[in-house]
Amino acid sequence: MDQPPLSDSPDATHPHLAALNPAQREAVLTVDGPVLVLAGAGTGKTRVLTTRLAHLLLTGRAHPGQVLAVTFTNKAARQMKDRVAGLLGRPVEGWWLGTFHAIAARILRMHAEKLGLQTNFTILDTDDQLRLLKQVLTAENIDDRKHPARVVLSAIDRWKDRGLTPESVSAGEAGDVAGGRGVAIYALYEDRLRALNACDFGDLILHNLTLCQKFPEVLADFHRRFRYLLVDEYQDINVAQYLWLRLLARGHNNLCCVGDDDQSIYGWRGAEVDNILRFEKDFPGAKVVRLERNYRSTGRILATASGLIAHNEGRFGKTLWTEGEEGDKLRVRGLWDGEAEARFVGEEIESLQRHGESLATMAILLRTGAQSREFEERFLTLGLPYRIVGGARFYERMEIRDAMAYLRVIESPSHDLAFERVLNKPKRGLGEATVRALHEAARATEIPLMEAARRLVGTDELRPAARRSLTGLLADFDRWRDLLAHLPHTEVAEVVLDESGYTGMWMNDKSADAPGRLENLKELINAMADFESLAGFLEHVALVMDLNEAEGGEMVSVMTLHAAKGLEFDTVFLAGWEEGLFPNQRALDESGARGLEEERRLAYVGLTRARQRVILSFAANRRLHGSWTPAIPSRFVDELPKEHIEVESDQGLYGAPVPGAGSGFGGGSNFTEWGANRWSPGMTRARARQPDGAATFATTVRVIENDPVGGFVRGGRIFHRKFGYGTVAEVEGDRLDIDFDKAGRKKVIASFVVPEDQAG
Repeated sequence: MDQPPLSDSPDATHPHLAALNPAQREAVLTVDGPVLVLAGAGTGKTRVLTTRLAHLLLTGRAHPGQVLAVTFTNKAARQMKDRVAGLLGRPVEGWWLGTFHAIAARILRMHAEKLGLQTNFTILDTDDQLRLLKQVLTAENIDDRKHPARVVLSAIDRWKDRGLTPESVSAGEAGDVAGGRGVAIYALYEDRLRALNACDFGDLILHNLTLCQKFPEVLADFHRRFRYLLVDEYQDINVAQYLWLRLLARGHNNLCCVGDDDQSIYGWRGAEVDNILRFEKDFPGAKVVRLERNYRSTGRILATASGLIAHNEGRFGKTLWTEGEEGDKLRVRGLWDGEAEARFVGEEIESLQRHGESLATMAILLRTGAQSREFEERFLTLGLPYRIVGGARFYERMEIRDAMAYLRVIESPSHDLAFERVLNKPKRGLGEATVRALHEAARATEIPLMEAARRLVGTDELRPAARRSLTGLLADFDRWRDLLAHLPHTEVAEVVLDESGYTGMWMNDKSADAPGRLENLKELINAMADFESLAGFLEHVALVMDLNEAEGGEMVSVMTLHAAKGLEFDTVFLAGWEEGLFPNQRALDESGARGLEEERRLAYVGLTRARQRVILSFAANRRLHGSWTPAIPSRFVDELPKEHIEVESDQGLYGAPVPGAGSGFGGGSNFTEWGANRWSPGMTRARARQPDGAATFATTVRVIENDPVGGFVRGGRIFHRKFGYGTVAEVEGDRLDIDFDKAGRKKVIASFVVPEDQAG
């Protein structure tokens, strides 16, 4: 070291400690033994980590090569490296700083031969993994249609995340993966990886765990090498990472883990919140330091977030506070439906912008990616610049493009690009050879691909299996096209997605993103219901896709709550707080009380992203598969401290006053008239959830009684979102003939209009 050791006493006046508050200072100076730093949102976690690293080096307790610092993202690693260099006044060389996988790969290359690998092994991405696994399945005569490679790979990844090698996967763990042959396929897959001198990302951690468990001399070398271990985002580690860290820490027992149990939101990808909750048990004598002073949000935002998360039982417990301003109450707004919610948010954004607020300081946080569609449509109408963070825009998502391709072929059989896109999706045995033959036939006679297909199936140009598959697909398209003359286009779209096998493909896909893709497909059907015909909808999408994203300039951020972790904004809109949507029904069904607590942590993350204001909203109705469904406000709304929120509603849209503070919103138990579907007078029961999120029960609710068309009569004045104001000319069931002031006479469905005096 080029500086002499300094004193570690708490009253030492080291310059790098000057900016720390007492709790942060304690976290930095507690250098001996295991330490858990519970760092609440906005409490200066990064400052503590970087200052602690600098302190170890400045005081001579360790040189760079004796410190192992693990982060979860490359961005965090770069930020930590730059900040430590700033505190030291010089770059740091030779230390072990990086993500779990980067450090694991570095170590593995040092000992690759012990695991049957060479030092220059390659790391496969997901596409290469799937390709390799498909080869294994084919060699073992396992039908990829019954047991898709993606599903089998997902199971293997889960086993690796839990630290399980093929030899340690029990029969109970294996279940019916790959028809009961999952463990054997796992072993063969690993053999193929070694033969290729390759490993996947799960192997990087698993192989390091194996090194420590099976080679004592390797573990002893690690113990001599690393005097201090620091781990960021400890609440997000999986079982394999936890087991590896615990082995490494046995050398000097100087393990410092920084995390927040209240922000553990990645259980669906293997993270175990129990790892952080049992820290004191796993590391006897551990010191727990709580960082509770927040430097980001107003007092009311923090009080609201703390009040909400206090309903969780599986937590250490801490309360965020600030010396900053108390701030305004959080606004809670009830709206008629998703479209009204998007319109309201758009108006609020424009209002904030007129008062000098930057679009770059605003964000809309959603539980699922499918929710973005209505906001995107509204922002395009307003000409409001926006960006989707962590994903593609709605109509640019793969599954939406696939579904739209099916619909375009039905509407326009000569659409070659669309036909080729869905030809073998899902797989029908129509591979490259078939596509090549179709193109050759189409070019030779200058006809569309579909017409070429009709000609080829009557010849011997294609293999018999391909001819049968292609003949069936052509018959399907003909049948679906005929259905348009008899069924609403929304129903036809559902039939297409089901009968084509496309929906089933994603239902059988066990990857983490499959449920989100299914939700997006449902939202596509909802979007179609706003249009009178399939042709009108396809034209609308074409126009939307033609609007290029604004280059540069300020934009509103739209993202899921998961993507928002680690970010902060002056204004945060939290949309769609309804039972079933948030907390998400799938999470409750699959994980019960644990799932509910993770959903509540996700709500806590959303609230604590805001610096100055939170505007939270929910709708009384949501459209599902083109039909209106009443929605009940989320139980999380009911759990917000009433003294810190201000309740608003669109009076007159609901037929009843919005529940006020003290009367309760969510969970179903206090629900009276809120969320009743005025277009469905026969509906007298609603689904709700027990507090533990497990069992469902039915509760009787009072519903506004209307006639089958919502009280519309001849001569009545109405408003339609697309056609504007008009007068009812004829009433037939739930269909109305309306003379619109500007658009002339149109036939519309009653649920698409509201009385003139209720037009928002």
